[in-house]
Amino acid sequence: MIGDLRDEIVYEPERDGKPDPGEVVWAWVPFEEDASQGKDRPVLLIGVRGDRLLGLMLTSKDHDRDAEQEARHGRHWMDVGTGGWDREGRPSEVRLDRLLVLDPDRVRREGSALRPAVFEQVVEAALRFQD
Repeated sequence: MIGDLRDEIVYEPERDGKPDPGEVVWAWVPFEEDASQGKDRPVLLIGVRGDRLLGLMLTSKDHDRDAEQEARHGRHWMDVGTGGWDREGRPSEVRLDRLLVLDPDRVRREGSALRPAVFEQVVEAALRFQD
């Protein structure tokens, strides 16, 4: 959950090749229904917990049309626009209700930084869905 006493939610992107909060990077994200399987996907880093990174996964799938159905299943999404993390320039959505705790050594490829105002909106919205 975001709000754990160990959590530091910050916006500190640096173009240094290292993963920093505020950046969209790539990481292996396990499937909820079977953690032994997963998918390589973009993740918005939002902070740190000790020596781990906190992130929210992104998708290029548009959930606006099925938002009610997604919400019934506990999945909540927010549009974040386009960025260097998607080679095709597709608009992305971030999942607000599933916090990922990642090993920094398993995060790959710096995508690009989210704009500060959008980052703040995402964090504010995600806090509503954390226990």
